[in-house]
Amino acid sequence: MSVPLCDVRITRKRVKRLNVRVCPPHGEVRVSAPWWMSERDIHNFLHQRRDWIEQCRQRQQQRQAANRNDMCAGEMHRYLGLAYPLRLCRSRGRPSVTLQCDALCLHISAEMDAAQRLRLLQGWYRQQLQAMLPQLLARWQPVVGAQAAECRIKRMSTRWGSCNPRERRIWLSLELIKQPLECIDYVMVHELVHLHEASHNHRFHTLMDQCMPDWRERRRLLNAGTAQ
Repeated sequence: MSVPLCDVRITRKRVKRLNVRVCPPHGEVRVSAPWWMSERDIHNFLHQRRDWIEQCRQRQQQRQAANRNDMCAGEMHRYLGLAYPLRLCRSRGRPSVTLQCDALCLHISAEMDAAQRLRLLQGWYRQQLQAMLPQLLARWQPVVGAQAAECRIKRMSTRWGSCNPRERRIWLSLELIKQPLECIDYVMVHELVHLHEASHNHRFHTLMDQCMPDWRERRRLLNAGTAQ
C-alpha cells in the first residue's frame, strides 16, 4: 500500500518530530510535521508506516460496521469492556435503561424509533461515566500531584480525552464508558499528567511511568478493544 501525499493532510507546526494520525470515519491521514522536514522525508516516513496505517483503517471500518446501530433486540452493545445484548422491554412509564446480569434493557414505548432508542442509551452511558468522575479524580489526582479545575464529558471521534493545561480543564470521550475500567483509569492519568507537561515528550513519559507503571499495557488494551 502506498500513501500518496495528495491523500494526506499535512500541517506544519513547531514540533520536534513528525506525528501521524489516522482519523475516522474515512481513514484520513493527518500529519503534523516540523517546518524543516521536506515532503520527500514525510512521504518516506508514511511509506515505512504503511502497514500500521492500513491496520488503523481496517479497524475503523470494523468499528463503523459495528456501530451501525439499528437498536433492535439482540444487538450487542459494550459497557465497561463487556458486550451485552440489547433487550427491549415495553413500558408505559418514563423511558429508562437498566443493566441486568445478561443484558442491557431499554424500557420504552412501542412508538420509540431507533434514533430515540440510541439517544436514550447514550444518555444512560453519559450518566454512568459522569457518576464515575468524582471517584476517578479523587483516586488519581493525589497520585499525579495535579488538580483539574474541571472535568467534562463530550463525544469525540478521534480521541479518548483531551486537556487544556492553561485552563486546567479535562475532557473525556463518552465512548470511554464502553472500555474496561483500567483503560478509563489510564486516560484519566494521561490527561492529568498533561497538567504538568503539555507535550508527549520524554518528561511526559517519565511522569506516566511514575504515576502508572503499566500504562503502556493499558494503552494497548484500549487500542485493541476500541469500540469507538
